[in-house]
Amino acid sequence: MYDYFPISDKAKKMREQLMRFMEDHIYPAEKIYKEQVEEGDRWEEPQIMEELKAKGKESGLWNMFLPHDAGEYKGAGLTNLEYGTLCEIMGRSSIGSEPFNCSAPDTGNMETIFLFGDDEAKATWLKPLLDGEIRSCFSMTEPAVASSDATNIETSIRREGDEYVVNGRKWWSSGAMDKRCKIAIVMGKTDPNAEKHKQQSMILVPLDTPGVKVERALSVIGYDHAPHGHAEIHYDNVRVPAKNLLLGEGRGFEIAQARLGPGRIHHAMRCIGGAERALQMMCERGMQREAFGKKIAEMGVNKHWIAESRMEIEQARLLVMHAAYMMDTVGNKAARREIAMIKVVAANMLHKVVDRAIQVHGAMGVSQDSILASSYANARTMRLVDGPDEVHRETIAKLELKQYRN
Repeated sequence: MYDYFPISDKAKKMREQLMRFMEDHIYPAEKIYKEQVEEGDRWEEPQIMEELKAKGKESGLWNMFLPHDAGEYKGAGLTNLEYGTLCEIMGRSSIGSEPFNCSAPDTGNMETIFLFGDDEAKATWLKPLLDGEIRSCFSMTEPAVASSDATNIETSIRREGDEYVVNGRKWWSSGAMDKRCKIAIVMGKTDPNAEKHKQQSMILVPLDTPGVKVERALSVIGYDHAPHGHAEIHYDNVRVPAKNLLLGEGRGFEIAQARLGPGRIHHAMRCIGGAERALQMMCERGMQREAFGKKIAEMGVNKHWIAESRMEIEQARLLVMHAAYMMDTVGNKAARREIAMIKVVAANMLHKVVDRAIQVHGAMGVSQDSILASSYANARTMRLVDGPDEVHRETIAKLELKQYRN
């Protein structure tokens, strides 16, 4: 189906290579990865991931996410559409992205620093991130306010001479529990009296700065997602150099739009990959087991679930690829409606397909012996990540109704 979209021969070759890598290295490592996380320090990178990353670097599939292909900070030079097809493949495994240095939130943070950081920030943070030596987190969501409306964010970023002082409490700073996490991009208010969407700014905060207190790990429906993790962080009179502010005061929403558009495409395509894996498992399990004298897969309701899942996956994939194509051809702003649609459609589709796969697996589907339970927790979370369904539906409806207003 990818022949219907303008994907380069380079991207097609990378796609074939990536599929082989997943079969040869990633899927066989899933069980080992889980065992090593459970046996060791939960917040340290397990040995198997170090080995996979070394192989990922050797494969030439490293930093595929970065669209830029120039200078010292070299990426793959792929379009959103091309990289999206690779995200789908990596999304078939919960450990599918990190071996290629393509994990969130690092990808968004690296592109943010590339686009808006100065030369010193790039040398200090972007280079080791691109080399896979450190990791990062994004501190935006706050426990005290409804962060689905980012104008509610209360964290203060106040200028004092040659420094900014950061005060506030964040949570769901994904990746901050990882001992390799060294830098946070923090969003907060530099001017609470400015125009609504010009109050917010983003600033680089090293996690070893005095006053940064990682207070606890947060679980996702019982999963702590170690060693990545999600943290609640208290920024208590944290002082950082003024040069750490990205782009300028009041530019936080501008940066967020540049960051979140591609990120939503990546999330959506990973949802497609996760759904493909769940459907495959549903079919295999259904053909392996019998009940009441029939293969489980051949029972009426299960056949319908298989058919519905296939149709929904194909529909979602086409919508996501269309959104990516629009981003590449007319820009993120013009593709705003399409980006909002794929964020809702892909997450809900994944949720439904994984739920059906669990039902076909029976008790095994909710146990630790299958990836489906953690996939379900992830699928449910995807309906909140980067904005809840309701916010995106509001955006879609607003843009749809605009043409009917006088």
